[in-house]
Amino acid sequence: MTVGNTTDIEKLKETLFSLMLDAEREGAVAMLLGFAHERGFQAAVNDLLEPVLQRVGEDWSRERISLAQGYVAGKIAEDVLLAAVSSHGDLRLDVKGPVVLGNVEDDYHSLGRKMVAVFLRAAGWKVVDLGNDVSPAAFVDAALEHGARVIGVSAMMLTTAENIRAVRAELDARGLSGRIRLAVGGAVFKLRPELVREVGGDGTAASAIQAPALFDRLWAGGPEGEGT
Repeated sequence: MTVGNTTDIEKLKETLFSLMLDAEREGAVAMLLGFAHERGFQAAVNDLLEPVLQRVGEDWSRERISLAQGYVAGKIAEDVLLAAVSSHGDLRLDVKGPVVLGNVEDDYHSLGRKMVAVFLRAAGWKVVDLGNDVSPAAFVDAALEHGARVIGVSAMMLTTAENIRAVRAELDARGLSGRIRLAVGGAVFKLRPELVREVGGDGTAASAIQAPALFDRLWAGGPEGEGT
């Protein structure tokens, strides 16, 4: 692959976008690795992967693409990140954070959480993923242990989203609210955005791809996330 000018990159972004939507995972990864071989992993992420993922995220939030297409986009990003780590290349990983992620107590729907973790790592965040069914104390203990200023809690259903109140209560009980921000996400928050406030969340994002921007704002103590 030889990339000559801006027009070439725009064409490559269009091709990558089409490959993602067509679930051509191997082709998309090969294209990104070819670009990285020529220009480095940092350029592959900054010039191709991130802008295309942003476009995917915007279309996803407008329900123009399916959950499956968003999932494939996430797997492509994950494949490229793993290749970057293995190559010991120039991609700057783990330069932000750390942040703590997990599914709230009694919630086992891990797909959304895993996708958020992929997109956060692609954006340079160090992620401590606690997995499913995480107790309030475990969230807060992990945040303190790793020095995380943001906890991301995922819940798919209304019944489990209600359990996020206990995470907020744990932060309040330890005097940590304001020092550690609470990002919440999951399908139920798209249906009921007012729920973010009701369960004690500091912000949410419309999609996993938009999570890095939310975590940037919460880490900096800035305005709360979109959709709150």
